[in-house]
Amino acid sequence: MTAPGARPTLSRRAAGILMHLTSLPGPHGIGDMGPQARRFAGFLASAGQTWWQMLPVNPAAAGNSPYTAYSAFAGEPCLVSLEGLAAEKLLEPGDLEPPKALAAGRVRFGEARRFKDSRFRKAFEAFERSKDARRRERFEKFCSENDAWLSDYALFCALKRAHHGRWTDWPRELRSRQPSALAAARRQHGPEIRYQQFLQHLFHAQWTGLRERCRKLGLALLGDAAIYVAHDSAEVWARPDLFFLDAEGRPTVVSGVPPDYFSKTGQLWGTPLYRWDAHRAEGYRWWIARLKSSFERFDAVRLDHFIGFQNYWEVPGSARTAEKGRWVDGPKDALFEEARRTLGPLEIIAEDLGCVTPEVAALRKRQGFPGMRVLQFAFGGDHGANEHLPHNCERACALYTGTHDNETTAAWFGRLPKAEREFALRYLGSDGKLIHWDMIRAAWMSVAGLAIAPVQDLLGAGDEARMNFPGTAEGNWEWRLEEGALTPKIAERLRLLTETYGRAP
Repeated sequence: MTAPGARPTLSRRAAGILMHLTSLPGPHGIGDMGPQARRFAGFLASAGQTWWQMLPVNPAAAGNSPYTAYSAFAGEPCLVSLEGLAAEKLLEPGDLEPPKALAAGRVRFGEARRFKDSRFRKAFEAFERSKDARRRERFEKFCSENDAWLSDYALFCALKRAHHGRWTDWPRELRSRQPSALAAARRQHGPEIRYQQFLQHLFHAQWTGLRERCRKLGLALLGDAAIYVAHDSAEVWARPDLFFLDAEGRPTVVSGVPPDYFSKTGQLWGTPLYRWDAHRAEGYRWWIARLKSSFERFDAVRLDHFIGFQNYWEVPGSARTAEKGRWVDGPKDALFEEARRTLGPLEIIAEDLGCVTPEVAALRKRQGFPGMRVLQFAFGGDHGANEHLPHNCERACALYTGTHDNETTAAWFGRLPKAEREFALRYLGSDGKLIHWDMIRAAWMSVAGLAIAPVQDLLGAGDEARMNFPGTAEGNWEWRLEEGALTPKIAERLRLLTETYGRAP
């Protein structure tokens, strides 16, 4: 746990828990920044943890994936707490009563968004009627300070509501951002634009409150940033010159990874690729603004698909699989060096899982970023060379029991091949009855500078608690923690492990 007032840093030996906000319990169909978030922060502090890691908190787009967002800068409105709005007198207590279908169970994205949007609009009406000058001043100040991204984002959301579909389906004059068309749209959709700005103001205010609460507890926030942005996003629409697009705004080349042992056709992610020459020409200003935004929300950031900054797999935009593509150089050191000159020290964890070449490893080490290791990957292959085994880890890494893309530890262990299972039991000194705690102990006692476990592994949860099945579009991101599942007994057990292995203050 970081001492109150001290600057959190990845260079200190520490531990943390991965828990996305949407997975918190609560009455409104989706976890948010309300009372449950503060209670979870208190649980982490009582358990001696330093880091609360989350997934991206941007507005989730198709498939509800936090890694595919309508904006790389905006916050997800559904994470705004209705209880917080009632406390601000923008809602009445009766407005918080949800439909019975939202009261418990898995995240219900569609119903939760519709219910919350109706309450947000009511809160907006109350805000517009309010004579509270200070409240209005805070809103106007937020809009002014964030105009570089907020103006386009709010207009983007208003136009999506008016025209539906992807931005490439809008009228040509709006797709191509003709100044006269944009000016007319701002006049026509003024109230909706202001509403979208209001939602972002609410997100910012509640986030600031949550972060201040965590700091008082000595708890640091670890965020997550996807390397690519969705094609159907405010940023691609607003800055098409920074991406490989044709005259109609469609991607000419897209992202993915080539065929390998796990996939005969590779993985076709389909997001537009950056014109790194255009980014370089303007001093990587867009990327630096994106990193700055992340560090304003989080104390450190996990940078997804770090491999792509060294080189990336480019696939034709018309391709149906990732089989036919080519490797293209990324920005390498230049981006991070420019960002460091502008922003100062970069507290970044490099997600370097997958096909890591010596060049990728060298880039990460030159930049001084810790990489990632996953304990579930540790018990197969050549044990002497397996870098995920705790005794083979380097100090400059974050060792996870599993990630949001993995099975829970209990489910993983139940499906391990016999040889790997026997080696895991022998290595861990375990009888397998509490394999989740044995894995947490192994991560915590390792030399890795940071040890992290998904909250599901504190509970020994099975398949029902898995967060994401990579390569599938349905049923992901829906798991929620049950009320009262994280008991004082669990906190005490985790605290003792954390103190024993030198990860507490």
